Amino acid sequence: MRLAASGAALCLTAVTLTGCGALGGLTGDNEVTLRVVAADYGDNPQNSSATYWKGLTDTFEKDHPGIKVEVSVYNWSEVDAKVAEMVKAGKAPDIAQIGAYADYAAEGKLYSVDELLSVKTEADFLGPLAEAGKVKRIQYGMPFVASTRLLFYNEKLLADSGVVPKDGKTPWQPKSWAELEAAAKKLKGAGVQTPFALPLGREEAQAETMMWMLAGGGGYTDNEEAYSIDSPDNVKTLEFLRDKMVGQGLTGPVEPGKLDRQAAFDAFTRGEVGMLNGHPTLLKQAAGKGVKFGMVTLPTSDGTEQPAMGVADWVMAFKNGHKTESGKFLDYLYEAKNVTAFTQTYDLLPVTTSGYRAMEDGTGGAVPQLKTFLAALPKSKLYPVGKKSWAGVSEDIKQNIGKTVQPGGQPAKVLEEIATAARAADPR
Repeated sequence: MRLAASGAALCLTAVTLTGCGALGGLTGDNEVTLRVVAADYGDNPQNSSATYWKGLTDTFEKDHPGIKVEVSVYNWSEVDAKVAEMVKAGKAPDIAQIGAYADYAAEGKLYSVDELLSVKTEADFLGPLAEAGKVKRIQYGMPFVASTRLLFYNEKLLADSGVVPKDGKTPWQPKSWAELEAAAKKLKGAGVQTPFALPLGREEAQAETMMWMLAGGGGYTDNEEAYSIDSPDNVKTLEFLRDKMVGQGLTGPVEPGKLDRQAAFDAFTRGEVGMLNGHPTLLKQAAGKGVKFGMVTLPTSDGTEQPAMGVADWVMAFKNGHKTESGKFLDYLYEAKNVTAFTQTYDLLPVTTSGYRAMEDGTGGAVPQLKTFLAALPKSKLYPVGKKSWAGVSEDIKQNIGKTVQPGGQPAKVLEEIATAARAADPR
């Protein structure tokens, strides 16, 4: 899952600044050059990730004579394809920081994490993120940065509709879907155009769906990591959305299956939406438009605690014969100071316990509101990215999940169809 907007099409080598693509191997009798491909999290040349990687590699090389690191930074629209081209041509980079690792792991092209990292570094990954990096119980994917999702609400609209007092001092802390439904009804009664935005359009339907499934006690997989998309809990979740939210006119004028995430975010920043699920990029978007908002964990079906949804981008190391050198560089990459240097630049969350603690106690620097997202991270649940089949399953969800909440929609039937195809694509 890509956590940042793609910027201008940048192609920079952070160390040599001479160009892009597959670069050197051995540069001297005893010197090794690691080739790294990374994604750009900036949205313009001034905040390109190339700046971070250059600072990181310059310092690393000073401390590790004999190892050179050349980093090619590509925008998100092309980085996955660039790595795929390199691999197909037999010129895989030593390390890639991209959106998915499962295909390369399944093909036996990656070092496992325990072959690369020191015990200290390997043990530092937050539990849910380390688990999400595994294929058949072996970790190949190393999380790079993470994010969680929270329920955003417009403080003024909730106060004006009587959901919360107008004193501005009473935070809203809903626990159950019944409270969410009641608030949405009050917002509708007060004339709010979209009491609850439900973006189940193609842009990120798989995320919105997973958030609700988790809150309903379900999810895409069971405790054995087998697909359980058509579980009774998931069916009940979508029936709630169909009958209580969409069916009562609480989700606004746009049909959920045709509403994309960014369109929902834009409507929230215009003050037209009472509540919606969002990620950290909405913080600046809403604040920039002067919207006063609060954030809470999405309420659950019955008020009991359930995991929030987390997402991550990934690092992997290809079997190029540079296992020791790649391991040294990755150990350095995951030191707390380097983790937080990146996350604070792009308002993302650290993937290590040491980075988490640094952000939590303030030494890692961050937007204060990010701590609300940070609190949800250790118990979060991620997409089943360790499955090669996930990309196809995700696309199936994007295309079909909106049908389940239409008037007369059939959640059980649609989920069964998606689940049957998912299991066929993931023989166990």
